[in-house]
Amino acid sequence: MSTASVRTRDPLVVDPPHDLSEMLELGRFLEHHTAPALLLGPDGEQIPLPMVAYDVLRQVVSAMERGEAVSVEPIDRQLTTQQAATLLGISRSTLVRLLDEHELPFERFGESRHRRLRLHDVLAYRDRKRADRRSRLDELTRQADEDGLYDVDADAYREALAQARKQS
Repeated sequence: MSTASVRTRDPLVVDPPHDLSEMLELGRFLEHHTAPALLLGPDGEQIPLPMVAYDVLRQVVSAMERGEAVSVEPIDRQLTTQQAATLLGISRSTLVRLLDEHELPFERFGESRHRRLRLHDVLAYRDRKRADRRSRLDELTRQADEDGLYDVDADAYREALAQARKQS
């Protein structure tokens, strides 16, 4: 498999390759083989791939097939505020505000002013926020459906919107 991929700013995150054909081929292979394979070394030596490592490989390939970047690292890993902000897709200053508002736990070591966050806490926060956004979107969609907004012609909607903007 080609190792040609673009690395993101974080050296622990690997972007999918630009040409996904090899990744798609590997994904199809893994879909049809549920038992672990053998790892083949450059010298021809073979060793069975443990099931847990095989499952991780399947997850990595699946994410890269979808064009997602991947990072495999210990869940207890500590992150700097910049690393956590990058992972969450927000600015560092926004992350610091969240820390000050006790939205995310963090640690300080000794007299250091630098804060460290645990990866699992950052991922849990991200998952909570995603679930919250999904729930709010579902509620808005339900309300729009109840109000018959999906039955409105797009041109009529644009005209009503233009009229409302003129009145403000």
